[in-house]
Amino acid sequence: MPQLVTVKVNRPDRRPVRVWVPVLPVALVLLPVVVLVVLAAIVACVVFRIGVARALGAAWRVISALPGARFDIEHCRTAVLVAIR
Repeated sequence: MPQLVTVKVNRPDRRPVRVWVPVLPVALVLLPVVVLVVLAAIVACVVFRIGVARALGAAWRVISALPGARFDIEHCRTAVLVAIR
C-alpha cells in the first residue's frame, strides 16, 4: 500500500511548489466515504452480475501496484508531477 504521495507543481516565472501527503492519515479521515463507496460498488456488482470478490480483489491489486508510480501532466507552461511511494 502506498505510504507517501509527492506532488510538485512547476509554474512559469515562479518557484516550484512541492507537497508531501502521507496516505494513512488521509485514508483515515476519508474512511467513512470509502465505506460508502465500497458498499455502492458491491451493489453495482450485484446489479450488473459481476463477482463481488473478484471485483474487490482486482481493486486491491490496483491499489497494491501504486507504489513506484509516477504521473507527469503538462499543460502549456505548467507541469504537475505526482509520485507515489
